[in-house]
Amino acid sequence: MTQAPVTPKALRRSHDREIIALAVPAFGALVAEPLFLMVDSAVVGHLGTPQLAGLSIAAALLMTAVSVFVFLAYATTAAVARRVGAGDLTAAIRQGMDGIWLAIILGAAVVAVTLPTAPWLVQLFGASDTAAPYAITYLKISSLGIPAMLIVLAATGVLRGLQDTRTPLYVAIGGFAANAILNVALVYGAGLGIAGSAWGTVIAQYAMAAAYLIVVVRGARRHRASLRPHRAGILASAQAGAPLLVRTLSLRAVLMIATAVAARLGDAEVAAHQIALSLWTLMAFALDAIAIAGQSIIGRYLGSGDAEGARRVCRRMVQWGIVSGVVLGLLVVISRPLFIPLFSNDSAVHDTLLPALLVIAFSQPIAGVVFVLDGVLMGAGDGPYLAWAMLATLAVFAPVALLVPSLGGGLTALWGAMTLMMTVRMATLWARTRSGRWIVTGATR
Repeated sequence: MTQAPVTPKALRRSHDREIIALAVPAFGALVAEPLFLMVDSAVVGHLGTPQLAGLSIAAALLMTAVSVFVFLAYATTAAVARRVGAGDLTAAIRQGMDGIWLAIILGAAVVAVTLPTAPWLVQLFGASDTAAPYAITYLKISSLGIPAMLIVLAATGVLRGLQDTRTPLYVAIGGFAANAILNVALVYGAGLGIAGSAWGTVIAQYAMAAAYLIVVVRGARRHRASLRPHRAGILASAQAGAPLLVRTLSLRAVLMIATAVAARLGDAEVAAHQIALSLWTLMAFALDAIAIAGQSIIGRYLGSGDAEGARRVCRRMVQWGIVSGVVLGLLVVISRPLFIPLFSNDSAVHDTLLPALLVIAFSQPIAGVVFVLDGVLMGAGDGPYLAWAMLATLAVFAPVALLVPSLGGGLTALWGAMTLMMTVRMATLWARTRSGRWIVTGATR
């Protein structure tokens, strides 16, 4: 008896169910991560303004240090998913363990650099005399948690590659709850002040890392995968991550240039820019959840040798990205009267922010395509192209953004430059996916 052929509609439904199953928990985990800083800010803010200012500076340094190594999650997801698609779970977990060992090595190196240079780093950020001691205290203690944060990144990549985004969500929720309880207990109960907040966060981070390691180690034992570090595997993980590091640094440079330009426009403009950037980042989390699903699914399809399946799911995820971008853009337009007063009562900030938000809303469908295709190419292990594409985008964006103040443009013009940046990214990523050169099947690229 012959089996009825699968219809295009049935394939779309199958892809939709898989995308939703991976993207929704991924979004929850992504949103949970920034809540750590929000809890710290809420607890420390009641200690005084100098303490909160010190936390702000230290947190900015820590987040910059950790975000640079986000490739530990991206590269590990792609490598593990390929081996899952090839049907070799033992090799998949062994590759994931090598990514975790790389995270441990990099984490130890960052701590070794951060501890002795903490006072200099705080001074570099222009901390006041009253805020600097608190910033140094928080930075020194919290830097001890960097190895745990990097382990979490790499282990998250392992589980995403194994098509599991639920466990990272549960761990993130547990870590958030532990961080909140420990912060209150150590800051106020034990009377440790800002040091208590830092220690609470470090303890929660190591608890999260331990939870991830338990899950990964159990999987390794179940499939008889080695837990010992392998020099060749660690070097392969580093090699796969290097182009993504260049991509991430280029993207960070774009955001830093945008903030620097906004600061030159005036106080109202930089305040409005910070609000706009916060909203843009929140929407990026939603779109990045689809990209994470893309990394996992595309890697698995290519690992199994199904090039046509990879093309089909890529097209479907682009449709998801566009629709999600349109929805987010409409939400921005509709919620502006409610959103803006939450952050500022200054009429000058309101007047500056309003047209900039319209530009951001308009750009969300573009952002939807960018995030999805970024995830597709990451899942394919096409890191070198992503690095060159982001460098080219930076080369286009930087001169345009830097001309905004001299040409008399305001914040709306700056966010027009940001939209140009996203459009260039979309063009480079679209050209790559259309070429088909990203499609390389097999357990390794």
